[in-house]
Amino acid sequence: MEDKGYVYIMASGRNGTLYTGSAFDLAKRAWEHRNGVVDGFTKKYGCKLLVWYEPHSSLEAARQRERPMKEWQRAWKLREIEGMNPEWEDLYDRIATP
Repeated sequence: MEDKGYVYIMASGRNGTLYTGSAFDLAKRAWEHRNGVVDGFTKKYGCKLLVWYEPHSSLEAARQRERPMKEWQRAWKLREIEGMNPEWEDLYDRIATP
């Protein structure tokens, strides 16, 4: 992946609990969420599915996009997810390198 930063949404399941974050290495960060490596919100609420992501030119650009998204109404986040991933598939396998 050539991009330098990502905004992403993890979910506990379809229409479940959502977590919005940003990362430099999306595959690594999604793996950490999936495997409960780091204590916090995603581990507590079982947000293990990568359901949406957006590449950015830098981590700072990704963080600038993430900040307002955290304040979005849930319906807006659902619209973003379903626009990219209408079946709420786990996108981890698409971004993970073998």
